[in-house]
Amino acid sequence: MKAVLLFPGQGAQKVGMGHDFYETSETARKLMDRADAALGCPLTKVMFEGPDEELTRTCNCQPALYLHGLVIWELLKEQVDIEPVAAAGLSLGEFTAHAAAGTFTTEEGLRLVQKRGTFMEEACSATPGAMAAMIGGSDEAVQKLAQECGVDVANYNCPGQTVVSGSVEGVDAVVARAKEAGFKLAKKLNVAGAYHSRLMKSAQLKLIPELEAVSMQMPSIPVYSNYAARPVESVQHIREVLGAQVCGSVRWAACMQDMVNRGERLFLEMGPGKTLAGMMARICKEATVISIEDLPTLQQAVERLHSL
Repeated sequence: MKAVLLFPGQGAQKVGMGHDFYETSETARKLMDRADAALGCPLTKVMFEGPDEELTRTCNCQPALYLHGLVIWELLKEQVDIEPVAAAGLSLGEFTAHAAAGTFTTEEGLRLVQKRGTFMEEACSATPGAMAAMIGGSDEAVQKLAQECGVDVANYNCPGQTVVSGSVEGVDAVVARAKEAGFKLAKKLNVAGAYHSRLMKSAQLKLIPELEAVSMQMPSIPVYSNYAARPVESVQHIREVLGAQVCGSVRWAACMQDMVNRGERLFLEMGPGKTLAGMMARICKEATVISIEDLPTLQQAVERLHSL
């Protein structure tokens, strides 16, 4: 059965994630124990027990989401014969997509995303920033408003939903001017800093040499770059776009539209929540997105896939 693999990004995490998999599956247990050993710290304890503010820390939630997504993919493969035709992930999820497609090993990717999270957390502490969701306006309108207020467009999630990112003053100005610029709603997000903006430059500069040091190969299936909005083309291209992505816009809608244009209609969202399914509903109503986050939704997904 052919399907596209999708992995969520930062913000999807929730305390307890992966615990039922760990308790019931030897495969999950081995993978999670390997992760703790690779990091030299009890990541799974933070995933299972929190507290929420500890799991929400960028240096923890990024490796937690990466690990959780890969555990789900391994468990799904045990029960359903899936032929992945492409993979993509929202921001941090792009690293999970690469690991699932064999670009780098699980452990190498895990250490990489922990460093990424740490570098981004350091950037947030050094330069206070903010983000805001913009609902109902056009891409052109958000680009114009962002430029006028000195901030960046962080995410093009789906038609009518974009996110701006930058200085607190700049984002406040965007929110204040949103209605006159044609937006239905502008709402500041509860985030630690200005992700996917120029304020992440220090994190980007620290991550680039780490990307160069990791052993990589071309993925076994097309993996979409958030930054380029197309599949990666070479190992050097992978390193370049994963580095550029830290400050660059996440062009999620364009990535999904390209897959839809290629005829893809079955997508598997592996991670907490149904954010990616919600976005796809605004991009292509004919697409089916099956979201998997815990044991019950895994069992439901297996039954549904067997019936297709």
